[in-house]
Amino acid sequence: MKLRHEPAALALSRQPLPTLDRGKYAAASGVARGAYVLADAPDGNPELILIGSGSEVILCVQAHEELLAEGIRSRVVSMPSWDIFEHQTREYRDSVLPPAVTARVAVEQASTLAGSVTWVVRPHHRMNTFGASAPLKELQRKFHFEPERVDGNREETLGEARLRSR
Repeated sequence: MKLRHEPAALALSRQPLPTLDRGKYAAASGVARGAYVLADAPDGNPELILIGSGSEVILCVQAHEELLAEGIRSRVVSMPSWDIFEHQTREYRDSVLPPAVTARVAVEQASTLAGSVTWVVRPHHRMNTFGASAPLKELQRKFHFEPERVDGNREETLGEARLRSR
């Protein structure tokens, strides 16, 4: 909300979403920079990055927890404003999305026009339709926006990243 020379809009969900435990996950102060590391691999050295922009963040967090339990070092990036993030210094952007980590999954329930998909090599989990009207949980099942589907993209994503790094 500190923008002085450009418009800003807040799109809030009407869905009941869980409240993140800020003792376990990073503070929301990173919102002012457009994107921030919400949850990280224990060593701070992820092999896979999950990017969400709104209500998708909780899917990323749930998938992250499942991946950590399997020994896969993942990071969750909350990206409420890709436009603000693009205007940050390269140093900051690289600290959030290290260039060496090309295994990235953008989770976007709105549209592929949403900017988080620009930060991945090939977006995996997104919608290309207008959607439907029904309770949230029913729609998430219908369009496969569930933690196991999000983290299910990991093998393909990690494999592609490993091939590119050779």
